[in-house]
Amino acid sequence: MLFGVLVSVNSILLALGRSIAWVLIGLMTVTILYQVVMRYAFNAAPNWTEEFARFMMLWMTGLIAASGYRWGGFVSIETAVRSLPRLPALVLSLFLLMLAQTVLVVGAHIGWNEVTGFAGTFRTATLKTFFFPSIEDGWQFGWDKMPRSHMMASLLVGLWLLILVNVELTLKTLIQLFEPHATFPRDPAMISAGAE
Repeated sequence: MLFGVLVSVNSILLALGRSIAWVLIGLMTVTILYQVVMRYAFNAAPNWTEEFARFMMLWMTGLIAASGYRWGGFVSIETAVRSLPRLPALVLSLFLLMLAQTVLVVGAHIGWNEVTGFAGTFRTATLKTFFFPSIEDGWQFGWDKMPRSHMMASLLVGLWLLILVNVELTLKTLIQLFEPHATFPRDPAMISAGAE
């Protein structure tokens, strides 16, 4: 029951993340093309395009990385797991997932410190925003340079999505350990992408 809820929540969050990521990669591509045309055709390269494209790239990566992890799209060495019998292979997988969870939680802590700490208070060089949240002052309105914490938040969001997926994969491995013939809910997007 809990596993099914987690799978459903992850499916919704990851689908939303993929949808936003497609928009961001489109914006990034258009921005870079605009920069190239302005630089080489008109000799007037705008100064904001590189930083804007980097901002889009960071958020696109943060939002789509968890889908790649869930679907087995990350580079991995599976020789040891595949060469072992079922039970030792599941135990090894469980150990590796727990190790990954530790790394992700530590990374999320670092991400939180980057967003809320001193480095997050610096402003971007060229990007401006009309309103932005500030932990000390609440909402501030007016045009001002964007806080770097908005870029660093992509790390934090991406790591929390990865943590949720890792918990799902860990529970799935535990269930397989005790119920070898268990069936699991399937993400339709995963099937249509050819990841299963």
